[in-house]
Amino acid sequence: MFDNILQQIREKLDQRFYVMTLHAEEEMEDDGLSILDVEQGIFTGEILERQKDRNTGEFKYRIRGSTLEGDVVEVIVKLGLTGKVVIITVYLL
Repeated sequence: MFDNILQQIREKLDQRFYVMTLHAEEEMEDDGLSILDVEQGIFTGEILERQKDRNTGEFKYRIRGSTLEGDVVEVIVKLGLTGKVVIITVYLL
């Protein structure tokens, strides 16, 4: 359903055209994840749902994939106004 969006996200990630929020960095550290785990989660994952941000009206996407160690991770991302992927948060399941 969101294959085109996921492809765009992956291409931007591959080009290192993304930013992480401070919240995402903190959550990544709390769960013992590296940026490579986050990238792997997106590259191996699928979009489970699209959510609309209540404050901005922007769409964000919940992606579930695997870390380098094979753990299940979810990453919440959006396509920012600058065209970059914004990694909003990340967490292990």
